[in-house]
Amino acid sequence: MKKFLIILIVVFSLVFAIYYMYNNIFKIEDRKYDEKSQSEKKSMENNFSDDILFADYYDDALTLMKSMTLEEKIGQLFLVRYNKLSVKLEINNYYPSGYVLFAKDFENQTKESIRKEIDYLQDISKTPLVIAVDEEGGYVTRVSRFNNFREEKFLSPRTYYDLGGYELLEQIEMEKAKLLLDLGVNLNLAPVADISINSSDFIYSRSFQMDANNTGEFIYKMVNYANNANISSCLKHFPGYGNNGDTHTGIVVDNRSYENFVNNDFLPFKRGIEALVPTILVSHNIINCLDSNYPASLSEKVISELRDNLKFSGVIITDDLAMDAVESYVIDGRAATMAINAGNDLIITSDFVKMYSEVLDAVSNGEISIDRVNESVLRILAWKLAYNMKG
Repeated sequence: MKKFLIILIVVFSLVFAIYYMYNNIFKIEDRKYDEKSQSEKKSMENNFSDDILFADYYDDALTLMKSMTLEEKIGQLFLVRYNKLSVKLEINNYYPSGYVLFAKDFENQTKESIRKEIDYLQDISKTPLVIAVDEEGGYVTRVSRFNNFREEKFLSPRTYYDLGGYELLEQIEMEKAKLLLDLGVNLNLAPVADISINSSDFIYSRSFQMDANNTGEFIYKMVNYANNANISSCLKHFPGYGNNGDTHTGIVVDNRSYENFVNNDFLPFKRGIEALVPTILVSHNIINCLDSNYPASLSEKVISELRDNLKFSGVIITDDLAMDAVESYVIDGRAATMAINAGNDLIITSDFVKMYSEVLDAVSNGEISIDRVNESVLRILAWKLAYNMKG
């Protein structure tokens, strides 16, 4: 009987010991792991709150991002100039975030053929692709200039406003959004938020041609029209062109005061942010009052103005980094590295593979931190999910 009791006590002691170890050692390790996961999640989300753009989509975006390799993440930082001959290779090997299509990509195409082409790209891409065009209307049209897509090209927003006010403008913008979405285009790089009231300004023909308050009201409505149609819009060109020249062909230095930007140029961008615009494109102008050393697209100070002062939580896009205005300000040809470290999320480029390799090297050697990459990739993925870009 005593032997049986001793055996029973020993067995009970072993069971108790195992139970204790499970609950107080292994469970502690599990809790540590869970706490670490939650900490990493919070760190990656950069303390995103419910009033941040795409807030409802960050959990799914984080899950998607955790499944991605470093190489796939780096590809997500680029919006690439479309080239039909190289696009399949790029998607399979460099994982771009998406493509910008220009007029020549629509020439000799039909609605059916371009849709088939874009659907194929979406099918072979692991993540939803941004498919972007500049369809401002008026001076800049990539799609509607061709009769296969519309009987006559879209006129400028200002022209429609003069003909029928905001009622006609809304009707036109909804038609435009439907046309683009039907083709598979999910980002229109418009509207132009620059203020210009002087017909001699470079940007005048593309602007609303009114003062800051009226331009702000125009921008607010245009963003709402796009959001109601579930197509992404993009305000450009932050922090505002003013009466400056064309950065496609050379350096533009803006000597206006900071007060001028705050009281005028920023107002349309603020109104667009209030309307929940998902993306803003940054110019290559050198804004002396903010940063006299670098073009806006490469300037951490300019990007901070947009993030911290204007409270923009969406996707920040550079103008094409292959433009002449950037070249002389780039150190050792490392424009993409500078742009990412400045705080941009998405880089428009006509030189994708070279810039991709540059950024991969910069992350590998610590010049760009993985946290900086994750911050932008998470935001980009949440945006893509919010606007159902795979559809």
